[in-house]
Amino acid sequence: MRLDKIYTKVGDKGNTLLANGAKISKGALRIEAYGNIDELNSHVGLLRDHLQNIQNPSFEQPNQNLLMIQHELFDIGGELATPTSENDKAQPKFQDHSFLRLEAEMDEYNESLKPLKNFVLPGGHSINSQTHICRCICRRSERSIIRLHETEFVSKSIRIYINRLSDWFFILSRVFSQLLKVDEVLWQQNIK
Repeated sequence: MRLDKIYTKVGDKGNTLLANGAKISKGALRIEAYGNIDELNSHVGLLRDHLQNIQNPSFEQPNQNLLMIQHELFDIGGELATPTSENDKAQPKFQDHSFLRLEAEMDEYNESLKPLKNFVLPGGHSINSQTHICRCICRRSERSIIRLHETEFVSKSIRIYINRLSDWFFILSRVFSQLLKVDEVLWQQNIK
């Protein structure tokens, strides 16, 4: 694919083009859904940039996992940018095995973590906080995808993957705290 001209002027009147060339309002739920995925992908890229500044081989695998997630998020955005009539419901482009990989990674990460006895707050290190930002944007993405699915088809694979991914980010934030040797910030009820 070659993109010679980035601006189209279609957006000047509040519209944009979907992957099949159909014009749609920039306020449409479909645009919100894949816009949230795009925002999440950007924040994952920022998280990877933070990790690359740390000279520690323990961060290499999580960084590679995050790169894989960026590619998967781009695939999801592409599928969401395609109208329902363009999707083959029997053969979604985004495959089920991706969320199974996330589950396996979470199980592996969890083996080295202490059991939680309280809720964890974002913080302790900028990498931890950035991971929680990714988790929150992932949850927002999930909410917009579910709202879109209430009126138009969104593959089950995408819905499950995004749900698992927010959990994955939560566990990854705990892993990063451990690797960075920083205390997790635990929630204290009615703190004064």
